[in-house]
Amino acid sequence: MKLCRLFFLGLVLISTTQLWAQQGFPYKSIRIIIGYPPGGPLDTTTRIIANDMSNELGQQVIVENRSGASGQIATDYVAKSSPDGYTLMSTASTFIVNPLLMSKVNSDPIKDFVAISHTAILPTIFVTPYDSRANSVKDVVAMAKTESVNYASAGSGGPAHLAGALLATMTGTTMTHIPFRGAAPALAEVISGRVNFTFYTMTGLKEQVQANRVKPLAITAHKRHPDFPNVPTMTEAGFPGFDDVGAWFGVVAPVGTPPAVVVRLNQAIEKSLARPETRERIAGMGVVPVGGPPEVFRNFLVQDLDRWSQLIKTTGIKAD
Repeated sequence: MKLCRLFFLGLVLISTTQLWAQQGFPYKSIRIIIGYPPGGPLDTTTRIIANDMSNELGQQVIVENRSGASGQIATDYVAKSSPDGYTLMSTASTFIVNPLLMSKVNSDPIKDFVAISHTAILPTIFVTPYDSRANSVKDVVAMAKTESVNYASAGSGGPAHLAGALLATMTGTTMTHIPFRGAAPALAEVISGRVNFTFYTMTGLKEQVQANRVKPLAITAHKRHPDFPNVPTMTEAGFPGFDDVGAWFGVVAPVGTPPAVVVRLNQAIEKSLARPETRERIAGMGVVPVGGPPEVFRNFLVQDLDRWSQLIKTTGIKAD
C-alpha cells in the first residue's frame, strides 16, 4: 500500500513538473537545427524567423548547422532529442524524400516528428534555353513525343529531378534526366542549349531572364509570382499537380513534444511571418512565406510523402 502511494505521488510530481514546464515555456534558449551549411535560402530564412522568435518568446533562439547526407544527419539527431520544445529542426523537401531514396535512414518523417509550421516555399521555374523553339510547357511535351528531350538537375533525387520525372510520368513521355553537381552547372547547360529544360529555383534567376539567357515557361506555385507576372503557374499551363513541387521549408520537433509547446512555437513563427519586414526580407530571396497551423502542415507532409513515394516506386529513382 505504501509503495502504491509513493508511486502515485511520483506520477503526480512528474505530471506537475511537466505542466509547469509547459506553462513556463520557454525558460531557456531554444536551438533550431539545420541540416545544411550556412548561407542558403533555408538557412537565411530560418535565421530571420529565429530572430523574431527570440523577441517574441523572450529567450534566445539559436540556429545551429549540422550538415551532411542531404540533411539526414540533422534529421536523425533531432529525432533522438528530448521532446521538450528546446530542440527543433528547420527542414526542407529532403525531409520527406530522403527516407524514400536512402537505404540507411534512422528516422521516419511522420512517426518520429510533430509538425510545427510550414514556414515557406521556394518555387521553381520551368526554364528552357532562350532560343528554344518551345514557347510553353505543352510545346516541350510535344517535342518529347517526337524527338529526344532531356532535362538537368542539381543531383539525383532533388526537386528538379523529381519535377522532371513527374512531368514525364504525367504526360506518358520519355525525358532523359541529366544530373549535375549543383544547380548552377545545371542552369549553365540549359543556357548553352545542350539541355532542353530544368526546374530552377527563383533565387538569382531574374537576372538570367532579363539578360535573355533563359526563357521562363511556368512556375511551380499556387499563384503567379510578382517577379514573373507573365509566367503562368504549371496548372495554368495545363499541368495541375505541381503547386508544391518546388522546395519547401518547415519547422518540426521530436514526437512527444507537448501540444501546448507546439502551439506556442507555432504562434511565435506565425507572428514572425506576419511582420511586413520579415516577409519583405524573405521575398527578396525568391522565398514565399506560407505559415498556418500545425495540423495543416502535418497534412501537407503526409500528402507530400504519398506523392513522392508513388512516383519513386513507379520510376525507380535513386539518390546519387
